Amino acid sequence: MNGPEIHVEVAPALHLFVPPARRAGAAGLSTDGVSTLGHVIESLGVPLTEVGALVVDGREVPPSHIPASGERVEVRAVQRPQRVPGAPLRFLLDVHLGTLARRLRLLGVDTAYESTDIGDPALAARSAAEKRVMLSRDRGLLRRRELWAGAYIYSTRPEDQLQDVLDRFAPDLRPWTRCTACNGLLREATKDEVADQLEHGTQRTYDVFAQCTACGRAYWKGAHHDQLEAIVERALTQRP
Repeated sequence: MNGPEIHVEVAPALHLFVPPARRAGAAGLSTDGVSTLGHVIESLGVPLTEVGALVVDGREVPPSHIPASGERVEVRAVQRPQRVPGAPLRFLLDVHLGTLARRLRLLGVDTAYESTDIGDPALAARSAAEKRVMLSRDRGLLRRRELWAGAYIYSTRPEDQLQDVLDRFAPDLRPWTRCTACNGLLREATKDEVADQLEHGTQRTYDVFAQCTACGRAYWKGAHHDQLEAIVERALTQRP
C-alpha cells in the first residue's frame, strides 16, 4: 500500500493476532486510501469480532471509516461482559469445539454444534439465520461478513475455553436442563419411560431420571456424575 500513512496501536489483549513489531505501541502503516479501517485492521490479523472500539484521534469511529493521512488509531479490545443485542444469547460452535459445546449445554446454555465440517459459508449462514454467536478458533471464519456475531476462542484447553466464554458473555446458567448430545431441553421421566435405554444394573440402582424432549436420550446420576458436578460447581463459583 502506498497511500496515506496512519499510526495504529493495538490493545495488549489483541497482541496475539499481530506480528511482534506491532506490539510495542503505535506503529506506522501505509494504506491504499480507499479501504475501510475495518478492512485495514483485519489485514493486520485482528478479527473485528475481537474489536471493542476503533478510536481515531480520540473519537470513536465505525469500521466503515476511511483512514486519512496522519491519523492515530487505537484498536481496543471488547469490553467484558459483552452484550449482544437483538436476540436471546445463544451460541454456534464449529467442529473443533465439541467438548466446549457439551460443557455449555451441561450448564443449560443454548448451544448448537456441528459435529462434521460443513464449511465456513454454511456455518456463517446458520449463525445469521438463527442469530447465534459463532464461537471458533478459525480467524477466517470470524471474518465472514454473513456472521450475525462471533467470538474467537483463545485457549485450546476446554476448561479455559469455558471460563473465557462465561467471563466474556455472562450467559444465564441453568445446569442440568439441556441434553449434552443434541441441545434439547430435559424433563423429568419415570423409570418405565426410559427402561429401554437402561442396563439391568442401572434399573436396579437408580430411580431418578430425566429425558431429552428432542432426541429422547435418558439421563441419571451415573458413574460420571461427580465429575460433571465439579464442572458445574466451578462454573457457578468462578463466573463474574
